[in-house]
Amino acid sequence: MIRPWTFWRSHFPCQSRHNSVCGQTDRMAIPKVTTLVAHLPENSIWANRKCLLICAVVAIANMQYGLDSTCMASLQAMPGFLMVFGHPDPKIAGGYGIDRTFQQLIGSLLTLGAFLSSIFAGAFAHFFGRRPALWLACLLTALGSAIQIGTTSQGVVYFGRLVLGIGNGFLVTFSNIYCAEAAPAHLRAVMVALFSEWVNIGSIVGAVITNVTQKKLDKSSYQIPLGAQFIVPGLLAIGLFFVPESPRYLVNKGKEAEGRKALERLRGDSLRQDEFELEWVEMVRGIEEEKKLASTVGPLDMFRGSDLRRTLLCFGVIATQTGCGSWFLISYSTYFLVVSGLTVDEAFKYSLLKTCLGFIGVNLGIYLMRHVFGRRSIMMIGCFFQGMFQLGLAISATVAPGTATARNCLIAFTGLYMFAYNAFVGDASYPVATEVVSTRLRSWTVGSAISLGYFLAWLASFCSPYFINPGALNWGAKYGYIWAGSNLICGIFYFLFLPELKGRTLEEIDELFERRIAAWKFKSTKTNIMDEALREVQHREDKLTDVKSPVELMENNTEKEL
Repeated sequence: MIRPWTFWRSHFPCQSRHNSVCGQTDRMAIPKVTTLVAHLPENSIWANRKCLLICAVVAIANMQYGLDSTCMASLQAMPGFLMVFGHPDPKIAGGYGIDRTFQQLIGSLLTLGAFLSSIFAGAFAHFFGRRPALWLACLLTALGSAIQIGTTSQGVVYFGRLVLGIGNGFLVTFSNIYCAEAAPAHLRAVMVALFSEWVNIGSIVGAVITNVTQKKLDKSSYQIPLGAQFIVPGLLAIGLFFVPESPRYLVNKGKEAEGRKALERLRGDSLRQDEFELEWVEMVRGIEEEKKLASTVGPLDMFRGSDLRRTLLCFGVIATQTGCGSWFLISYSTYFLVVSGLTVDEAFKYSLLKTCLGFIGVNLGIYLMRHVFGRRSIMMIGCFFQGMFQLGLAISATVAPGTATARNCLIAFTGLYMFAYNAFVGDASYPVATEVVSTRLRSWTVGSAISLGYFLAWLASFCSPYFINPGALNWGAKYGYIWAGSNLICGIFYFLFLPELKGRTLEEIDELFERRIAAWKFKSTKTNIMDEALREVQHREDKLTDVKSPVELMENNTEKEL
C-alpha cells in the first residue's frame, strides 16, 4: 500500500527554498545546467533590488564625508562660527576673518585621522570583517561630532576633528569594499558609485542646513550643522543589523556555509538556481586559486608578483581624486567665493547650487557607466572637462580680476567643475580602485590607497590657504592653473595604464592580472575561470544522476513491501 504522503512527494517534489521534509534548501541542491552557458545574465537593477538596497544601506556611510566637508567649508564663512573661533576683519564680507593656521588644521586634521585609520584598515578587516569595522566607525564619528559641539576651545576642536577623521577613514574604506564584493559584476560600478550618490546627498543636506543657520549670530549657527552629523552613524548602526557580512570575506576566512547564506541573501531571486550555483562555484574557485598563489596575507604581499601592478593602479586611481583638484573646491568653496567678492548670503546660495549640480552629475555618471562608456573612457573624459573648467576659472581671474565678469565666471566654472567631477572621476574612481585589487588583499590594498588619498587630500587642504588666503599669496581663482595641469597628468596616466574592467567578475579580473595581460588587451581577452566553474557544476550534476533521490528510494521500499 502506498502511503498518501509518499504519493504526494513523488508527484509534487519540494519547491520551497526551505523545506524540512526535503532536508535541504533549493540553493544547496545541485541544479540542472544542461542549457547554462559560461556567463552570468546581465539582468536589470530591479531584479537585483535586494542587493541594491543592502548596498545602499552600507553606502550611507559615505554621506558623513559629504555632510562634514560641506559643513566645515561653510563654517569658515559663517559669522556665528567666526565670532567664536575667528577674529574681526572689516575688509572681508561678513566682518570676520579666520586665522590661516586654524583654517589649515580644521580642514586637514579630518584627512589626517582618516589617513591613520585607513593604514590599519587591512589588519582590522583581516581579523574582524567589514560590519564590525563599520560599527566601530559609527561610534568614533558620533564621538568626534559630540566633542566639537561641546567646546569653544580650538585645541579641543582639533582633537574632535582627528577622532571624526579616524571614523571617516573606516566608513569610506569598508563601505566601498563591501559594495564591490557584494554586487553582481554587471552592476558593480552602479553599486560602488553609491559612494558618490551618498556623498552628494550629504553635501546637499549640509548645504541646506548651513544656509538656514548662517544668519544666526550665536553658537547654534554651527552647533546645529555639527549636530546633524549624528544622522549617519545612527542610521548606519541600525541598518547594519539587517546586512549580511561580505560573502567573499567569509569564504576567504574558510566560512563557506556562512558565505553561501550571505550570497543567497544578496542575490535574492535575481538568479535561477543554476545561475546562482555557477556564480558561487566561480567565487570559491577564484578565492582558492588566490590562496594557492600565496602562503601569506599581509601588507607586504601588495608589492609582490602580479599584485604589485594592481596595488600601483589602485594607489594611482585614488591619488588622482585629489590630483584633479576636487579637494580644493570641496574644502574651501564657500570661503573661496567670499574672498573672491561675493557676499556671505550669495556664497552660501551658490554653494548649494553647486552641490545640486554635483548630484545631477552623479546620476548621469552612473547611467553612462552602466550603458554607454567603460571605466577607462569615463576617467579620461572627466580629466579633460575638469582641466578645461579649472583653466577657465584661472584665465577669467587673470584677464578680468575683480570684475563682475570674473565673478560670474567663478560661479559658472565652479559649478561646472563639480558637475563634471561627480559625473566622471568622482563616480568611477572607487569602482575601479576596489575591483582592480585581489580579494585576499582587498582590505589591505584599498585601505592603504585610501590612506594615501587622505594624505594627499590633507596636503591639498593644508597648502590651499597659502594660495587663496588674502594674508598669504592671494592667488584666488588663479590657483586653477595648477589643477588644470594636474588633470592633464591624470588623463595621461589613465590612457597608458588603466585597463578596462567593465562587465568582469572579480574572479575574472584576478585571472587577467595573474596572466599579466596588457592594459589595452583586457577588454578583448577571454578568461577561463567561468568555463572551469561551469565544468565543475556539470560534473557535480553528472555524479548525482547515478544516485537515487530520497523519494525514489522510498518508492522502491514501498514497492518491495507490496
